[in-house]
Amino acid sequence: MKKLESSLKNMLLVLTGVTAVSVALLAYVNELTKGPIAEANAKTLNEALKKVLPEFTNNPVAESDTIFGEKDGKKFVDFIVYPAKNGEELVGTAVEAKSMGFGGELKVLVGFNAEGKIYNYSLLAHAETPGLGSKADKWFGAYDPAKSEQAVSHEESARSILGMNPGEAPLTVSKDGGQVDAITASTITSRAFLNAVNAAYQAYKAEGGEVNGVSGASQKATGADSDAATGATIKVELTDSVSAK
Repeated sequence: MKKLESSLKNMLLVLTGVTAVSVALLAYVNELTKGPIAEANAKTLNEALKKVLPEFTNNPVAESDTIFGEKDGKKFVDFIVYPAKNGEELVGTAVEAKSMGFGGELKVLVGFNAEGKIYNYSLLAHAETPGLGSKADKWFGAYDPAKSEQAVSHEESARSILGMNPGEAPLTVSKDGGQVDAITASTITSRAFLNAVNAAYQAYKAEGGEVNGVSGASQKATGADSDAATGATIKVELTDSVSAK
C-alpha cells in the first residue's frame, strides 16, 4: 500500500511537470508567432485595400475608424472604416463588415468611391462550402463596366455589383426580386454576402454624417485607439433592412 501511494505521488509530480513544460512551450511558441501572424494579417489587409479602393497616397489603416455597438451591456465592433485619400482629396472609403452565411460568418471588405458606388470588394474570410459558396470571392465582381472594355456575357454583367450604389436601393438577389444573380446553388451565401455589402454601405454613409441603418448607439475609436490597426473585427449587428434572413 505504501508503494502504491509513492507511485501515485510520483505520477502526479510527473504529470504536473509535463503540464508545466507544455504550457511554457505553448506560451513561448505563441510569443514567437505573434509578430509574424500580425505582419501577415497587416499584409493581407493592405493588399485588400489596394484592390478595393481607387489609388490613394495616405495610410487608410492608420486613419481608420472603428464603429462600436453595444448589446446586453457588452461592447463589440460593428464595422471598421478605412478612408482613402489622394493628397487631401477623399477618393474612396473601404468598410469591413460581417454577415452570417450558410457555413458561418462572412467577412467582407467593400470599397466605395467618392460617389458611393462600389469600386471593388474582397472576401477576407468565410466558412462556406468549397466550390459553391466560396465562389463569392469572384462571382460578384465578374464585370466592371467602368473599367473593363472586354466583351462579357449577360450572365457576368447580371451578377456583378461593381459600379452599383446600395444607397439607391439595397442589393438583393434576383430570386428575391432584386438586381443581382445569386451564385449557382448558393442562394443563402449570396444573400449573406449582399447583406454584408448593404451594411457596409450604411457604415460608409454614417462616416459622412448620414446614419441610415447602422446600429443604434454606436461609438467610434480611431487609429491607435482601436483594433483597426490589425484589421480585427468581432461581430456585426445588422439592422432589419440588411439582416440575414
